[in-house]
Amino acid sequence: MNRTVGIGIQSFDKIREGNYFYIDKTCFIKEWWESGDDVTLITRPRRFGKSLNMSMLNSFFSVDYKDRGGLFEGLAIWEEEKYRELQGTYPVINLSFANIKEKDFKTTSYRIRQFLMKLYEKHSFLRECDLLSRAEKEYYERMASNMSEEDAPLALYQLSDFLCRYYGRKVIILLDEYDTPMQEAYVNGFWDELVSFTRSLFNSTFKTNPYLERGIMTGITRVSKESIFSDLNNLKVVTTTSDEYATTFGFTEEETFQALEEYGYGKAKEEVKRWYDGFIFGEQKDIYNPWSILNFLDTGRIDTYWANSSSNSLVDKLVQEGNENIKTAFEDLLKGKSIFCPIDEQIVYNQLDDNEDAIFSLLLASGYLKVLGHEKLEEIERTAEPLYELALTNYEVEKMFYSMVKGWFNRSKVDYNKFVEALLLGDVDAMNEYMNVVSEEMFSSFDTGRRPSRQQPERFYHGFVLGLMVDLADRYVITSNRESGFGCYDIMIEPKDKNKDAMILEFKVFNPRKESSIEETVQSALTQIEEKHYEASLTAKGIQADHIRKYGFAFEGKKVLIG
Repeated sequence: MNRTVGIGIQSFDKIREGNYFYIDKTCFIKEWWESGDDVTLITRPRRFGKSLNMSMLNSFFSVDYKDRGGLFEGLAIWEEEKYRELQGTYPVINLSFANIKEKDFKTTSYRIRQFLMKLYEKHSFLRECDLLSRAEKEYYERMASNMSEEDAPLALYQLSDFLCRYYGRKVIILLDEYDTPMQEAYVNGFWDELVSFTRSLFNSTFKTNPYLERGIMTGITRVSKESIFSDLNNLKVVTTTSDEYATTFGFTEEETFQALEEYGYGKAKEEVKRWYDGFIFGEQKDIYNPWSILNFLDTGRIDTYWANSSSNSLVDKLVQEGNENIKTAFEDLLKGKSIFCPIDEQIVYNQLDDNEDAIFSLLLASGYLKVLGHEKLEEIERTAEPLYELALTNYEVEKMFYSMVKGWFNRSKVDYNKFVEALLLGDVDAMNEYMNVVSEEMFSSFDTGRRPSRQQPERFYHGFVLGLMVDLADRYVITSNRESGFGCYDIMIEPKDKNKDAMILEFKVFNPRKESSIEETVQSALTQIEEKHYEASLTAKGIQADHIRKYGFAFEGKKVLIG
């Protein structure tokens, strides 16, 4: 009988005691311990087993699990005698920020303090022992029941001291999903406040803590050293491009295919590979995301499990509000092409509004992009940054982005669909009617940041292009900003059926210094199409001139006129 597939179980002891499906990752314990690193930060995409592995470390090292070595019987780590002797011998402080997703700093600070107070309450036996002075016991009582914001930065430092005295051994500190509150802080606008608070907490916990034996943090991103790790020069950082722990998080192809065979899905290997393979950690290719594999083993159905397992609000914000270069890059990515850009794995959140490379670095760390290759340092000039070739990770991620783009048009979905229908029919009056409703909604969505779309409609029309790609991809090839004739057109819609009409769309903003009316702006757009011979690439493919329609779009604020 097959082991039960437990969905969402992040407790190692629960999985082992319940004999749930589990792939042995206990070699991580040995690799980490023998690395000798004081403090380790490991970044991996969400739902990649970070929390389960942290629970495994806690079950292995913590004195709370003394005499429970049976949890590891039959697993790789238990084959070595010296590690059997190590099990259950250290005081461990184990906490997670995974559920701290508040919308303001005040509430976020309070939630972090709640977690810290629970740690003090869990170890309440310390205030009863003779090792603490009267003043320390009073301090402990305050930290367990009414921790202030000023007290919080030293909370883990002081708890380490108390535990070290009690057990006679330094502590191991495990912090899971350390960056979850930071992503929320960026999205909701309280980044600077949280950085100041977190920097002090991490410095006292991981840098100036003489009672610390080892520390490990996990998260999705490597937040820039200047932001919160400025004082942590003892930090070993392992990212998705590092070779360390490459097979610890996620399933290898061998592990995945063995699981498929165990559950009777051996014939589905190729389809599972197309949907869920593609993650690359260091030089290790063919890593599968565990969440989708577990759900497939449980249901036997292919679906977008990982991509839809939690909010993609940050990714949505970055792409939706991104400039024309970001959206053009996504046009290529959604067509199965790759893009080239430098990568900085230290995510600087306050640069995400303006720095395209920072955005793609974040998408790589989050698992939405994968590295196909990169320039070797010896192959480029010393002053240049190596370029990385990036592509969408797999078909599941592609489906997620298609759904995300569709979501941009939800508020004006009916009118958008009617506009697309009118466009295909060549009904200019209907195009004008529905496009003005769509632009009202879409300009509001894209009208954020330092360069709002009403001043730079490129941000609008590239979002509009992505929408067309999603809805028309089965029938048309949609391109933008490509050379044709003597210039670069804005949008070209090329039919896959050569009996249907192709379309060229040119966007222009009404300029009162050059034109007396928005109608003149439309005519200027149409004139540019003719003078630049944008139809050249279409006619070169055999599309007749009478099957090429040309439209000028003129913008005046949110008002649009099409001719």
